[in-house]
Amino acid sequence: MKRHFLLFSLFTIFTAGAVLSAGGTEAFQGPGCMGSCTDCHTLTKQDAAKLLKTDKFKAEIKDVRTGPIKGLWEVELNQGDKDFIVYIDFAKKHLVEGKFTPLEEIGKSAELKKIDLKKIPLEGAVVMGNPKAEKKIIVFDDPDCPYCKKLHEEIRVILKKRKDVAFYIKMFPLPMHKNAHEKSMAIACGKSLKLLDDAFAGKKLPKPECDTKEVDNNLKLGAELGIKGTPAIIFPDGRLLPGYVDADALMGLIDNPE
Repeated sequence: MKRHFLLFSLFTIFTAGAVLSAGGTEAFQGPGCMGSCTDCHTLTKQDAAKLLKTDKFKAEIKDVRTGPIKGLWEVELNQGDKDFIVYIDFAKKHLVEGKFTPLEEIGKSAELKKIDLKKIPLEGAVVMGNPKAEKKIIVFDDPDCPYCKKLHEEIRVILKKRKDVAFYIKMFPLPMHKNAHEKSMAIACGKSLKLLDDAFAGKKLPKPECDTKEVDNNLKLGAELGIKGTPAIIFPDGRLLPGYVDADALMGLIDNPE
């Protein structure tokens, strides 16, 4: 398909060139798009929703904008707790899925988003390691998230080797885990590392012993910071890394700030 599209594009270019050279610009007087492509082509959220059958897949169109490549619309969707991007051609005939990478970025590490650390209070966090440690890493955690559990074990590996690092765990229960909010409340009430350990070990936790606002405040803060999943790791220089990494990779990121 790509080969056919390329051949068609080249044919169009050569044909247009021949017409212009034969009769000058006056030779091409028919209807056409001039200036911005969006002067002739439009795609509303309603149009995109109909084309992508969002009602069938329980998805929502968040935004429609011109894509990074001419001739494509970039459509941002939400489905449950996930946001993703697809592309629709201007002719509204094809769906393009995937990521466009500028050639100059090939081989480069992805740049991490930076968070203003002043916005994140640490008083209500569960601390793993020495609170006086030089390097403080913040982790937004869900007690029922399997990748948070894996990261929890990697943190323990790091703390056995490093005394200059501490992890501040902010409870961030995801809506998909129906019991996670109550567990998070129980953990946050006493800032209890034992209960956090128990949660990741699959043990039953006691009912929350207080009515702390810590968890709900974390959820609100996470939304403001653009945190949509767990674990979410924030380094001392403010870099935000979404998702799980092992101990070696994590220490490499901690020890090598940008």
